[in-house]
Amino acid sequence: MVLELDGREVEITNPDRVVFPRTGHTKGDLIAYYQAVAEGALRGVADRPVILKRYVNGVEEAPFFQKRAPAKRPGWVEVAQFGYASGRTADEVVVRDLAHLLWTVNLGCVDLNPHPVRAGDLEHPDELRIDLDPVPGVEWEQIVRVALHARDVLEDHGLTAWPKTSGSRGFHIYARIEARWTFHEVRRAAEAVAREVERRAPEIATSHWWKEEREGVFVDYNQNAKDRTVASAYSVRPTGRVSTPLAWDEVERCRPDAFTIATVPERLAENGDPWAPMDGAAGTLDALLDLAEKQGPRPKAPKAAKADKSGKAGTAGESEGRRQSVKPLIEIARAETEDEAKAGFERWKARHPDVARLLRPADVLVDSMRGRSSTWTRIRVNLQHVPEAERPPQEPLEVDYDPWRGR
Repeated sequence: MVLELDGREVEITNPDRVVFPRTGHTKGDLIAYYQAVAEGALRGVADRPVILKRYVNGVEEAPFFQKRAPAKRPGWVEVAQFGYASGRTADEVVVRDLAHLLWTVNLGCVDLNPHPVRAGDLEHPDELRIDLDPVPGVEWEQIVRVALHARDVLEDHGLTAWPKTSGSRGFHIYARIEARWTFHEVRRAAEAVAREVERRAPEIATSHWWKEEREGVFVDYNQNAKDRTVASAYSVRPTGRVSTPLAWDEVERCRPDAFTIATVPERLAENGDPWAPMDGAAGTLDALLDLAEKQGPRPKAPKAAKADKSGKAGTAGESEGRRQSVKPLIEIARAETEDEAKAGFERWKARHPDVARLLRPADVLVDSMRGRSSTWTRIRVNLQHVPEAERPPQEPLEVDYDPWRGR
């Protein structure tokens, strides 16, 4: 299957291959979706370097992340050398048009993950991103309430807020900014937003970085760090839902499961893109950086004094000189896949049934960790709701996967 797009030929291999086993949607369906929403999807990624998140065996299996553009690529595929905080660089694909976009989809990309910079200036972001990440057990209505507070904070400090569903459990809010601040300054401004949201609504929102200390909805400001990307507008997620731009008068009544690969093209065709005016609304970070200065630095957490040789003593993997958690954590599993980690957790619960009954949803910390080219899963347990005398000690991990083995 060859598509003629923007004066270029884009070969689509295996269009009948099923990408979403639960719904039966194929690669060809995904290609057709992105053609239908091209106006909005390109607004989210055009002229930006992207990380390729490739689901080569469909969304039921873990993807691998590819920063560097494939060496074997059409001559018209553009790249830009993106520099990471680690000092490493990567020649990353720059999406210029629909041909570029569909070429990445053919590689197995389901959602699109652009950096918040344009290829013409890779050091100064032109958007600030807020990711609302609910802890387990939080209802959608609470996420929406936090989103409205985040909008108010951004607008009170001179920025226009643009909402969208994440396509998963959370919610995204963007603000277009003038491209004259560094990544560090943009992240600092985003953290000021998070802390101010928490100040205004401490019963439902948190800006606490450490997962075990969070309650409610985490206002994640770290998505503005230099090495982070966020699924862009109109991206299809592995859930089959779509990260869908909204107007603010839709937010309170919206349901995230209404926005799917099947429904969003018709929505866009009928209503247009709520984010169409976004590029004309670039604002300044001056007020937010002033707020950050007034807030001052956060208190530093205590450091761990000593750990055993394995680094897995009572602090769930903290080693000497690192941060000491203020919560009673134990680590259960480090696994190559989420299913393996969860199976290990089930074995742990079977050995400690009385403790398991006392755990609340937010006490089970499931982390998707970035490895060299793919993610792995860590599970920890916060024993804060277990009486101290009944807390089990740190035990050998149920699954002990080392993602760096052989490096």
